[in-house]
Amino acid sequence: MLDIIHLLPDSIANQIAAGEVVQRPASVVKELLENSIDARANTIHLIVKDAGRTLIQVIDDGIGMSATDARMSFERHATSKIRTADDLFAIRTMGFRGEALASIAAVAQVELRTRRLVDEVGTAIRIEGSEFKNQESVSCPKGTNFQVKNLFFNVPARRNFLKSNPVEMKHVLDEFQRVALAHPTITFTLYHNDVEVYNLPSGKLSRRIVDIFGKNYREQLATCEEETPFVNVDGYVGKPESAKKGRGEQFFFVNKRYIKHNYLHHAVLSAFEATIPEGSSPFYVLFLEIDPSHIDINIHPTKTEIKFDDERAVYAIIRSAVRRAIGVYNLTPTIDFESDINFGNITSTNRFNDVPTPINPGIADFEKPRQGSGSSLPPAKDDAFRDKANTDNWRKLFEGLDSFKPNNQANLDFHTPEYQKEEPLTLGSKANDITDESKRLAEIKDISAIQIQNRFIVAQAKNGLMLIDQRAAYERILYEKYYNNLKNRNSFTQQLLFPKTLDLHPSDFQLVIEIQEEIKALGFSFEEFGQNTIKITGVPPEVQEENEREIFEGLVQQFKTNQANLQLDSIENVARSFSKKSSAKYIGELSKIEINLLIHQLFETAVPAYTPNGEPIMTILSLERLADLIIKK
Repeated sequence: MLDIIHLLPDSIANQIAAGEVVQRPASVVKELLENSIDARANTIHLIVKDAGRTLIQVIDDGIGMSATDARMSFERHATSKIRTADDLFAIRTMGFRGEALASIAAVAQVELRTRRLVDEVGTAIRIEGSEFKNQESVSCPKGTNFQVKNLFFNVPARRNFLKSNPVEMKHVLDEFQRVALAHPTITFTLYHNDVEVYNLPSGKLSRRIVDIFGKNYREQLATCEEETPFVNVDGYVGKPESAKKGRGEQFFFVNKRYIKHNYLHHAVLSAFEATIPEGSSPFYVLFLEIDPSHIDINIHPTKTEIKFDDERAVYAIIRSAVRRAIGVYNLTPTIDFESDINFGNITSTNRFNDVPTPINPGIADFEKPRQGSGSSLPPAKDDAFRDKANTDNWRKLFEGLDSFKPNNQANLDFHTPEYQKEEPLTLGSKANDITDESKRLAEIKDISAIQIQNRFIVAQAKNGLMLIDQRAAYERILYEKYYNNLKNRNSFTQQLLFPKTLDLHPSDFQLVIEIQEEIKALGFSFEEFGQNTIKITGVPPEVQEENEREIFEGLVQQFKTNQANLQLDSIENVARSFSKKSSAKYIGELSKIEINLLIHQLFETAVPAYTPNGEPIMTILSLERLADLIIKK
């Protein structure tokens, strides 16, 4: 019987290794930038074309390589960093595995030019798909010039898995920012398709943060420092009022290496507890200096994961350092988030305080049961419900209540001035315009309902009391509207008398360009207006004047949050993001007609019990539950 085990050819072995190291163009950018840093470069230029598909070029003024070292650098596991196994636990350089260049050369066309200061001429090497083409002596500046062309040219399947150019460029920008933040004393430039994106001169970390993220961060930074025998912490945290929804910008560096660590992220959030709204995250750029013997960075090819031998100690030190930064700079705000007028931070755990959130079985009257599922939560997408929604059954909830009058003490008397007020109130938004037809519907079906604290709608239902979260209800209604507009491309645009310019973060700009068709389908009209800048010329009719920038930026931030946490197509994501952002402003006093219209519109949606993200919109207090609350047994 023949033997079946054999050694793989080097070219195939390199392609397998490339599958772990080179996942996308951003992976190549990371490896080449880190090599330049290890070469003690003072200036590093990154040139990218077509988001890295066509060209990734890194030019540095580092120490360069000899002719022999240049050739050896492309061999697998060839490294200048490791001599013995013990060296793995004393690593302070960025690269050390000796597999990056071999992996890159296995899936691209590579050209290298390098020269040491002591050499009169340099060396040029050309490799394509692990196949060595030629090596010659050339005249070139001191340092290294590394060109990676036509990534995955010999692996079409891998190339087909790459995302659109804006998405891939966003990943490139992320890697560039991380390396640039970790090394503020090095000058960095970034060009994409011959357009300068970043020009970051060497300087202090605070200046590097402002140069990358914008001038708005200048007044939002507080120094964070802590020295202990075990680990030193330094860097900056943002003031609580600068916290953003979602993850935002958070960076941990251990011995100047960027890492992802949810446990340490929780330490920072714990330090900011009670100073930022729920669901928000603060900005921070924190550096940890620790003896390499206390960490293990050799657990993943990308080297972004790390293990500490005493994570609890590191957690406690980080939390203490951040708390001290907040205390020293007196950053704790006096805002009472529980009574926030925007009411934008209600979650399913505290939405109704002590009122149980599970939906009463009576809700089945207006929501069809899901076959084959014991879960009451809606699916990630609402498409499955669009043709199944029964918009008539919900009326059974209010049968027999036509005799209810506002001042009928026998039914219910809330003694609230808001309830006695019958003058129609028009909100500052056209999304809730009340048409003649809507008024007619509201008058035909006068639902017994009142508003409490501009936050909740309380309606008398057939089997008890229904509590509706006003903001969440509008989110569901707006989502249905925006989703249909995006699907059918039938939105309207209100042209601005004076166009507004909006400067965006480079990664946000790339994202906006990627989803511009969906954003324009909402009713926005805009165009590119210089580097990382757009000019907004029109907005959806429901967007208030002087609020265009906030709404647009909020849409982008919410889209990024959804993109990071959910698997959604662009249409679904844009609809969810804009309804989430827009619904926050629908908190205010409603007239009786507007309350009726809100309930009518809510129950005519596909899934009236939940927001698009699965948060409950309402709950029913049954008569039995009310009796339990009032009559103490």
